[in-house]
Amino acid sequence: MSAVPLRVRRPRREGGAAPYVLMLPAIILLVLFLLVPIGYTLWLSLRASRVTGGGLGLRKETFVGLANYAGAITDSAYAQSVVRMLGYGVIVVPVMLGLALLFALLLDSQGARLKSFTRLGIFLPYAVPGVIASLLWGFLYLPGVSPIRATLEKIGLPAPDFLGPDTVLFSVANIGIWGGVGFNMIVLYTALRGLPEELQDAARVDGASELQIALRIKVPLIAPALVMTGIFSLISSLQVFSEPSTLQPLTDSISFTWVPLMTIYRDAFVNNDIYTAAAASVLLAAGTLAVSLAVLSFLQKRAFGEDR
Repeated sequence: MSAVPLRVRRPRREGGAAPYVLMLPAIILLVLFLLVPIGYTLWLSLRASRVTGGGLGLRKETFVGLANYAGAITDSAYAQSVVRMLGYGVIVVPVMLGLALLFALLLDSQGARLKSFTRLGIFLPYAVPGVIASLLWGFLYLPGVSPIRATLEKIGLPAPDFLGPDTVLFSVANIGIWGGVGFNMIVLYTALRGLPEELQDAARVDGASELQIALRIKVPLIAPALVMTGIFSLISSLQVFSEPSTLQPLTDSISFTWVPLMTIYRDAFVNNDIYTAAAASVLLAAGTLAVSLAVLSFLQKRAFGEDR
């Protein structure tokens, strides 16, 4: 019998142009709504409106280089707003993450009851829009209508001025903490539910308490989730705007330049100086990116087991 020649099956090329076609809508949206606005902002930050032709001349947009950046950096109002923003972040980020981790660990413990109801109750403030939450807290802070102040006065305790110059930073931070704990708690609780039960059972057999299991097993294992929530919380703190701007009409302690985004809003929409506002926006975005990358690189090796 003659030998039958064997056919060599060529590997089939999978994919082809299909992946790129499927990615095309996302790429178009990325270019139109992210890259183009960023490029336009950078272009505006290098220009300014100048009067040409003497006193009665026309205003003309001209290239000024880094003059807008120098003006933003040397602006005392912008510098003070950055300091307040950093103080806000120092208060909000550790307190919010600490409460979120505490609630997540309590919900994940063996003795927890009514988990669904408690989880929903803690998460619910996150579903309230920031402006609505600021208005609600604003009326709780306002001296004339505050039930907190009225209750303290009735029982003979001193009632603090929540919107005073010495306490308004903590009042604004409280709104951010109240609204952000629930989201971070859900993320951390989800990470805790994904941990292997065998490790915890083995620790209990060895005589470890629930507190020891939480601190020595659970928290180290969810370190990546802690880093992620920490970065997101840091970014949101550096971009705070709705809380102080909503409370601003209720108190003289919050100026129109209280945080950087309020300063940028003033320059762009009150002073009609979009060029300085663009430069300040670029500086804020660059600072946010630099701080986020610095924190991530500092925590990356311990949390993710990576050198870089």
